[in-house]
Amino acid sequence: MAGGSTTSVRRTGVRVVVVGDQGTGKSSLIASVAGGSDTFPENVPPVLPPTRLPADLFPDCVPVTIIDTSSSPENKSKLAEELKRADAVVLTYACDQPARLGRLSDFWLRELHQLQVKVPVVVVGCKLDLRNEYEQMTLEQVMSPLMQQFREIETCMECSAVSQMQVPEVFYFAQKAVLHPTAPLFDQETQTLKPLCLKALKRIFILCDQDMDGALSDAELNNFQVKCFNAPLQPAEIVGVKRVVQEKLPEGVNQQGLTLIGFLFLHALFIEKGRIETTWNVLRKFGYDDDIKLRDDIFPVPTRRAPDQSVELTSEAVEFLRGIFHLFDNDNDGAIRQAELDDLFSTVPESPWDEASYKDAAERTALGDLSLNGFLAEWALMTLLEPAQSLANLIYIGYSGDPASALRVTRRRSVDRKKQQTERNVFHCLVFGPKEAGKSALLNSFIGRHFSENYTSTTGEHYATNVVHQLGGTTKTLILREIPEDRVKKFLSHKESLAACDVAVFAYDSSDEHSWKRASELLYEVARQGEESGFGVPCLCIALKADLEPYPMAEQDSARVCQDMGIEAPIPVSVKLRDLNCVFNRIVSAAEHPHLSIPETETGRNRKQYRRLVNHSLMFVSVGTAVVIAGLTAYRAYTARKNSSS
Repeated sequence: MAGGSTTSVRRTGVRVVVVGDQGTGKSSLIASVAGGSDTFPENVPPVLPPTRLPADLFPDCVPVTIIDTSSSPENKSKLAEELKRADAVVLTYACDQPARLGRLSDFWLRELHQLQVKVPVVVVGCKLDLRNEYEQMTLEQVMSPLMQQFREIETCMECSAVSQMQVPEVFYFAQKAVLHPTAPLFDQETQTLKPLCLKALKRIFILCDQDMDGALSDAELNNFQVKCFNAPLQPAEIVGVKRVVQEKLPEGVNQQGLTLIGFLFLHALFIEKGRIETTWNVLRKFGYDDDIKLRDDIFPVPTRRAPDQSVELTSEAVEFLRGIFHLFDNDNDGAIRQAELDDLFSTVPESPWDEASYKDAAERTALGDLSLNGFLAEWALMTLLEPAQSLANLIYIGYSGDPASALRVTRRRSVDRKKQQTERNVFHCLVFGPKEAGKSALLNSFIGRHFSENYTSTTGEHYATNVVHQLGGTTKTLILREIPEDRVKKFLSHKESLAACDVAVFAYDSSDEHSWKRASELLYEVARQGEESGFGVPCLCIALKADLEPYPMAEQDSARVCQDMGIEAPIPVSVKLRDLNCVFNRIVSAAEHPHLSIPETETGRNRKQYRRLVNHSLMFVSVGTAVVIAGLTAYRAYTARKNSSS
């Protein structure tokens, strides 16, 4: 693979601040590179004004602005200000004053740490022409311990402004350290590629391995070269590349071509040889930014949507995920083991389902494996909560279709209610209820977990998601979100809190009188919030722990309240006995008929009746007005005819 240069899409210039002790040659170094001649500049002022190098001086064609500084105590605040604005720092010392080398570590590098200046540092020995020719210490001997201690040092070099030796190279390496930094890609201590870099290069390799045989053939290697460097490889060059890899790493090449191990080895070799711009060029051609993550502009996530709209995966994206699932289900048992799931996400910067919202949110087998339904349900949950992240992860794992075709924005829920039907495939259900009602047990039963007598109060986010099979063979994805009792007030304090909800469930312990009373209060609060905000949602009550003795008058009281509010009577459920009474199908059915089961409070009914009365009165006023206008028109016509006949 040939080298090349490119720049970060965000860089329009590089600001290099030159620091060091007085008399180390800072200003002479800057004046020498700015002069552009082979003559050492005379009468250099103590501190130069900002100096801008032409954009075409270096291969990346990005202009460099050099800031000279004074090391005198009275200019300390000015120095600190400049350092905080730096993209890179050139730290100078005088080659003819080896006794003062300790100032680099004892003062300057520690000063950068105190100021929290986290940019690449190029350490430069100036006045090379004045160094004692009998000095035995080499640059590597002097600087190696320093680079081990201070990882921000990108490179060390020596130069002479008088003899024009390696002067432009100082600022070339400073610019290169900004545009093509080593730290994000390579661990200098272990001499290995860093995890994010490995993940990105693995994804690039998979994308280039068109025939999916685990190796880049000569043709695939050539296509990769053309894409990244706009120039094909000659046959002799391809042979040479593979020979280099095979000599150092025999398993890096096989009969099919360059393997993944060989591909990664090549990039590590480029970086070790100082050709880090080659790897950066590859990463940027495939859409990666300076943080080794795909650029945001690659993800066309719809940002303009109403509060009662949500985002779902399209059928095209779902089919891709089905294919990926079967590809990584190596033993074809219909489930993905954790190791297989880790492999699937090995090209993603961070495993997406380690966060609380997704961890343990889907159904798993007795062995802890993820079924296809669980896999698709997890993606549906991620798309609902974080559409941009979902789309990014789709692309990371190899989705090559048009990114805009992967997501769809659903129709507004308010429109669904008016049309009395919905086109959604994913339903979001909020589960309310008092403490110890059995909400968590209900969610756990939804994803196939065994009932446990041990009670643990829910404190954080708790989601459960699964595919629900409806009569007629249709399937919908249901997402349950538990709202702890002590968080209901805060949750409902937002006017649009119910906008993203398709159905609300109110769970209570049917053997506990207080539990039902609190559940009915929560039902009233949610109903009132829906009426006031205009985001009313279908509601269901679930009488949990139906295996226990119900409290007296339980069924009559709860049925009466539900009837008064215009919703279905409570559904008895025993999670312990696995007698679920088709509760999840009934939740989906309520969501599919968004105009039904919306509770009404007495205040809401009065308000609705008042509006009807006002509208009725307006109708009479309109009819009366129309009659008056018609009468006036007839009278005017009659008068006109009478006047004309006379």
